Amino acid sequence: MKIFRHHEGLSDDVKGGVIVLGNFDGFHKGHQTVIGRAWKVAREMNVSLSVLVVEPHPRHFFNPSQEDFRLTSFRTKAHLLEDFGVDRLFVLPFGKDLAQMPAQDFVTEILLKNLGIQHIFAGYDYHFGAGRGGNAQTLQDMSLEQDFDVTIVEKIMEGDHIYSSTNIRDSLRAGDVRTGADQLGHWWHVEGHVLRGDQRGRTINFPTANLSMAGYIKPKRGVYAVRVIIDSPGSGPDSGPDSGPDSEKAKGVWHGVANMGNRPTFGKDDLMLEAHIFDFDFDIYGQSIKVEFVDYIRPEHKFDGLDSLREQITKDCEAAKKILSDPQNQRAVVPIPRAQGFL
Repeated sequence: MKIFRHHEGLSDDVKGGVIVLGNFDGFHKGHQTVIGRAWKVAREMNVSLSVLVVEPHPRHFFNPSQEDFRLTSFRTKAHLLEDFGVDRLFVLPFGKDLAQMPAQDFVTEILLKNLGIQHIFAGYDYHFGAGRGGNAQTLQDMSLEQDFDVTIVEKIMEGDHIYSSTNIRDSLRAGDVRTGADQLGHWWHVEGHVLRGDQRGRTINFPTANLSMAGYIKPKRGVYAVRVIIDSPGSGPDSGPDSGPDSEKAKGVWHGVANMGNRPTFGKDDLMLEAHIFDFDFDIYGQSIKVEFVDYIRPEHKFDGLDSLREQITKDCEAAKKILSDPQNQRAVVPIPRAQGFL
């Protein structure tokens, strides 16, 4: 998948095709259905499939001091879209100019003139343009006057449940990562570079790989059973440099237990994700990894001392190993559209 951070001066071979509009935070089953249907149309037309998003999220632009709410970082979103078969990702910088652009100009200038789009897909609740003045009906009305097709995908439901990023955020804040995974169609996960912490875990024989939670929604604090994915150095869009000498040897899917919290036993107050990887003895400082949340084990506690903490972590590891031994917890992250039945 190619990523474009501009929409002007593109070569003809980049223009045209099918494009899907949206934010796709979390890339849940509703998002997958919209893009899966667009993928099918693009293949029938023998053209490329593109996705257009804006960064930063408009909510952050208009209210930069609000608490982090995003289910996925840009890197995570790009990985998921790429895995799902998207050919191009257009990322428009969201600032004053784009926020004040009339909805009709967004379509005519950006989508039609600069990108040359032939077919636009959007969800029923998609809004765009100044004051969120454009919506699905705007796209349909303009398609009657301009030379492009539009498909509006209605709400995607399972029974009486609507797939939505808001519902998933509520599940994560309650620690119910399994319900979140059911709605996402993949494990909710955090990606980042392993930070060099104070290495206290090594003193009790439970070393951890630490990740910052900056930018992510904060799930319920506590201990989780996790899967840790370590890919090739520098793989994927926007990945960082390889700093760990054992990065190639460490490649693969590992099981572990992670604490999401402030480490009260050590008097810390900064929020950190600390993952202890089972049977792992590699230096991966600086390496980009992904931590998938599989199940919630217990709330975060403050312990009287290192002995009681060590004893509890041993129990947590046993609980996590039992959870992760279940074959149901070995599912793929995001299947390609063919596996979703779109063909």
